[in-house]
Amino acid sequence: MALIVQKYGGTSVGSPERIRNVARRVAKWRNAGHDIVVVVSAMAGETNRLIALAKEIQAQPDPRELDVVTATGEQVTIGLATMALKELGLKARSYTGSQVRVLTDSAHTKARIIKIDEDNICRDLAAGHVVVVAGFQGQDQAGNVTTLGRGGSDTSGVAIAAALKAQECQIFTDVDGVYTTDPRIVPEARRLRTITFEEMLEMASLGSKVLQIRSVEFAGKYRVRLRVLSSLTAPDLPIDEEAGSGTLITFEEDAQMEQALVSGIAFNRDEAKVTIVGVPDRPGIAFSILDPIAKANIEVDVIVQNVANNNTTDFSFTVHRNDLNRTLDILKKVAKEIGAREVFGDDRICKVGLVGVGMRSHVGVASQMFKTLADESINIQMISTSEIKITVVIDEKYMELAVRVLHKAFGLDQAA
Repeated sequence: MALIVQKYGGTSVGSPERIRNVARRVAKWRNAGHDIVVVVSAMAGETNRLIALAKEIQAQPDPRELDVVTATGEQVTIGLATMALKELGLKARSYTGSQVRVLTDSAHTKARIIKIDEDNICRDLAAGHVVVVAGFQGQDQAGNVTTLGRGGSDTSGVAIAAALKAQECQIFTDVDGVYTTDPRIVPEARRLRTITFEEMLEMASLGSKVLQIRSVEFAGKYRVRLRVLSSLTAPDLPIDEEAGSGTLITFEEDAQMEQALVSGIAFNRDEAKVTIVGVPDRPGIAFSILDPIAKANIEVDVIVQNVANNNTTDFSFTVHRNDLNRTLDILKKVAKEIGAREVFGDDRICKVGLVGVGMRSHVGVASQMFKTLADESINIQMISTSEIKITVVIDEKYMELAVRVLHKAFGLDQAA
């Protein structure tokens, strides 16, 4: 039998009844002879409630103390889930991130996993226990509680699967797999049976909410077999049927030889554009602008630099909307130091992107994308490309229209 890591998101454990359903599903796999490690999120809405509570005390909560507060959400869930398993007659034991020793760096609220000590988990598995682990959290070298950022429980699940060399990491969520795009925007969107790690990584980077981007990075790096499937199906669904459901995230060499031209369309409305105007055009200027941003632990995505005729340049890039004000504060200081004229931001933009490994062997994708948008009078503000992705930044009011027309233009509404 196999070692399986099952990760359950906030919706999947959002009520006592759903926690009981999780326990019944886990029991089904355990009683079939599999070793099971369960990684859980906080109950749906709990992390937001805890953050709001912290902000009632301190408008800008201290990051170290905020981690202490938000990590309690998962601690509640592991206790309840373990109780539910014991009620079904299973041996089970819960662990917080620090009890497992999920070692992270010290970047509070955005920590990264350095190493996982799997000894405690392996010992309990050998003794016949189901091990229930709190996702989203860890501990730094100094013993401080750390959290991995929103969606970090996915990363916890994949990292634990990698450390244990699990046969598969199953991500149970409130959707039944990865779709060509969000079905709430395009009802004709189709569920993909398989998708490559590269494609899933690009879709996650564009804002696809199915998986957290770092979890996909982990899975690809450590070759963890990853499957996204629904926790809202009947918990007594036969194992053979459940094991083949959802979307399998795999490697390109394991996928079909002829990939679709475009596998999916992802988008992200949580974006803001920052522009610094009249920057002296000299070597090292991009570093002078972006280094202070990086030191503030702000992630930058699409970058565009235009050179003017008077030896100056305009420099634009995108950040998460939550980071816009901090970014502007930093850049206003940078502008004075380097002699730039002006800094401004725009939080009314979004990103829309085409993703598909088939782009490697086909031409004309960009021109078809741009023509489709032009036919709808949608102006493109920024463009970014990779081997398997084309991303555009547009006004957010056109986002849903852009997704719908591109989905149809590339035939994603047609059965595979």
